[in-house]
Amino acid sequence: MNAENNYYVHESSYVDDGVQIGEGTKVWHFSHIQSGAKIGKDCSFGQNVNVGNNVIIGDNCRIQNNVSLYEGVILDDGVFCGPSCVFTNDFTPRARFSRGKESWLTTHIEHDASIGANATIVCGNTIGAYALIGSGAVVTHDVLPHALMAGVPARRIGWVCKCGMKLDAAKMCPSCGMMYEEEDGHLVCREVRD
Repeated sequence: MNAENNYYVHESSYVDDGVQIGEGTKVWHFSHIQSGAKIGKDCSFGQNVNVGNNVIIGDNCRIQNNVSLYEGVILDDGVFCGPSCVFTNDFTPRARFSRGKESWLTTHIEHDASIGANATIVCGNTIGAYALIGSGAVVTHDVLPHALMAGVPARRIGWVCKCGMKLDAAKMCPSCGMMYEEEDGHLVCREVRD
C-alpha cells in the first residue's frame, strides 16, 4: 500500500512517473500504468493490465485480467471491463506507415457500462451509460444507453436496467422492478415498482 496516497500497487507491476491514482485503487500482478494516466479512486486492475499514456479512468471501475487501455480511451465512473476485452485507438493501423497520434480516435465508455470478456471495442465510438456489451461482441458503432449488445458486428438484442438485468417484453426489470419505456429509439425510466 502506498502510504502517502493510500492505493496499492503489487510489486510486480510498474507505474510510470506522472500518473495519478486515486485512494483505495488496487493494481495487481504484472500490470503497467503509463505516464499521464489518470485513475480514479476505488478502482481494481487485475493481472496483466496495461493502461496507456494519458488514459482517463473514473472512480469505482473494474478492469479484469489481460485488458489493454490504449491512449484515447476514456472510462467514466463505474465501468466494468471483462477479461481480455480489447480496445483499439487507430482505425487504419500500419506497422511501416504509422501516422502516430494524429490518426488516433477517442473511445468513450459512459458511466456504469459493462463490457463482457473478449469483446472488441473499435475506436472512435461511444458506449452509452448502463449499456451491456456481450462477451465476444465486436462494437463497430456508437451504443445507446441501456442497450444490450451481442454478435459480430454487435447489434442491440434488448435493453438492460440500471442494475444490469435484461428487461422483459414489458420493459420491466425482473430483479428490481424498475419500469422503462422506449421513446424515439431510446430507453427512458418511468417508475420504480414496490
